[in-house]
Amino acid sequence: MPLTLRALLELPDLGLRLLAGEPGLDRPLPWAHVSELADPTPFLEGGELLLSTGLALPPGARERRSYLDRLATAGAAGLAFGTGLSHQQVPAELVKAARARDFPLLEVPRATPFIAVTKAVSRSLAADSHAEATRMSGALQALAGAATGVDGLGAVLRRLARELDAWVVLLDVAGEPLRAAPASARGRVAGAAELLDRLRAARPPAAVTVQADGERVTAQALGAGRRTRAFLLLGSARAWTVAEQHLLGAAASLLALALAQTGGLDSAARRLRAGLFELLAAGQRELVAEVVRPLWGALPAPPLRVLALTGAAPARTAAADLLSAQGMAEPCFFAEVEDRVLVLAASPALLAWCRELPARVPGLTLGVSGPVTEVAEGHRQALAAADAARRHGRVVLEFADLAGSGLLGLLDPRRAAAFAEALLSPLSTHDATGRGDLLTSLRVWLGHHGQWDPAAQQLGVHRHTLRNRMRRVADLLGKDLESPGIRAELWLALHLHRPD
Repeated sequence: MPLTLRALLELPDLGLRLLAGEPGLDRPLPWAHVSELADPTPFLEGGELLLSTGLALPPGARERRSYLDRLATAGAAGLAFGTGLSHQQVPAELVKAARARDFPLLEVPRATPFIAVTKAVSRSLAADSHAEATRMSGALQALAGAATGVDGLGAVLRRLARELDAWVVLLDVAGEPLRAAPASARGRVAGAAELLDRLRAARPPAAVTVQADGERVTAQALGAGRRTRAFLLLGSARAWTVAEQHLLGAAASLLALALAQTGGLDSAARRLRAGLFELLAAGQRELVAEVVRPLWGALPAPPLRVLALTGAAPARTAAADLLSAQGMAEPCFFAEVEDRVLVLAASPALLAWCRELPARVPGLTLGVSGPVTEVAEGHRQALAAADAARRHGRVVLEFADLAGSGLLGLLDPRRAAAFAEALLSPLSTHDATGRGDLLTSLRVWLGHHGQWDPAAQQLGVHRHTLRNRMRRVADLLGKDLESPGIRAELWLALHLHRPD
């Protein structure tokens, strides 16, 4: 049990006497510190009992009140004033100031050396530490025993809640409660969605702690390697000791170990899903449907959409776990193939749910195909949309939106700009010498579909001059300007070289 000033006052060997601050006597006492400085507060951490004989205490009443005010403001637990040396009795100004602030003020008689007080505090702290270590050792053994019994997950949670004086909830990767201690703690989950989202793309055993409604609430990811298999959510009205934090870590390890026992099955299921998706893309729908139906429900009927989720490995893993645990009535078939997660969706509800995944998992990008009857075509469209979304800083992109953004929406901006610069470099170098504006002439000529008269008129030159310029362009580029493909290539490069 933590030492308090009240308990210290009750030790008969010390002979301490209370002069003020009775309401503050039950505060836990972490240490006792001796100082004769006029201002010892820079050397206090807060919570200590300060012992002083008043050797450097200023003579003025105001200064003495300020001395005590500084101690109270610094968070000291109290002042133990030794009499019989510098002062025969505790100065009245200190007593008055302490009573005004309900700040504990104790008198230490001349016969009691300060070291006797500090030894008493040290012995009590050592006894508390030993008792805490013994209790935690027993609690660890109890946790290990609980984990091997019937309903090991629930037993570990109940023991942990009892030892930490906390409510505890175990949740799946979608945030749905699996076990709770006490049972009423399931109601605490509603406000934890933001905490869980912060952990989804993190590597276990990542944890987040916040202060909410007068409680310390902690959310911890449980799993092995990079894969989060569940979350542990717990809260208490008090801060946990170092030993209790170690106990929490041990409980999290036990829970993660129990959850990891299904890891082999998970790995096999991932490989099976990937193989089945490849068969679907190869047109083997009937074969795949027979395998999928008893495991994950019926495949969605065409027309359907294919969704491609891309991102870093932790983000993809979090997305796959959420898809696996999503609680919608509609069956959901997805597969982890190479560096993406692919989903088949037909219903608006599942499509809307999947659209929210990038908001829940940082670093995730979603590409959505149009309605298709063939999985292979949907796969191609979804990958194109996801790739364009990544390049252009979008988190969700429909394949249909690519047409609205034009051909350039399909190109990597940096690579496209480099292509245009390299292709048109001979013309740019020529124009820099001031011998003619070949780039502008080429742009206008192509804009008039190679018609000489209207292009020359717009440029304000004779058509023969324009013909000479185009021959010069063909020579410098080594291209046949009569080729439709070359014209299209040059028009694209000019568009990139000077965007309209």
